Amino acid sequence: MTETLAEKTCTPCRGGIPPLTHEEAERFRAQASDWELRDDAHRIERTFRFRNFREAGAFVQEISELAEAEGHHPDISFGWGYATVGLQTKKIKGLHENDFIMATKIDQIFDPRPRARVGNATSLIGWTRRRTLPR
Repeated sequence: MTETLAEKTCTPCRGGIPPLTHEEAERFRAQASDWELRDDAHRIERTFRFRNFREAGAFVQEISELAEAEGHHPDISFGWGYATVGLQTKKIKGLHENDFIMATKIDQIFDPRPRARVGNATSLIGWTRRRTLPR
């Protein structure tokens, strides 16, 4: 059985390796299909929708706990009703498997049940903080 990206742990990237090619990034994106390739496949991004500022802030807090546990830190902007998360491995100025590992784990935090598509964003109806991530 093949391990999914969400089951993996980020590995330290010390640089000196090439970023993923566009084709490699697309293969990883198959497990993170709601994420968009941006900047000529050098980063990925997804916008999440919420009912209010508190829910968006709680989601960002859960991502920050995950980022510390994994040692891989996304760029996040958020405001009333939304959080936009971007991932890129800065040491290689492009995408690495770690970015997709984080994307799939962030998707699990969001837990898309039930949801509605709104353009390029995903909206979760009734999102609430459900669990605490391992420390």
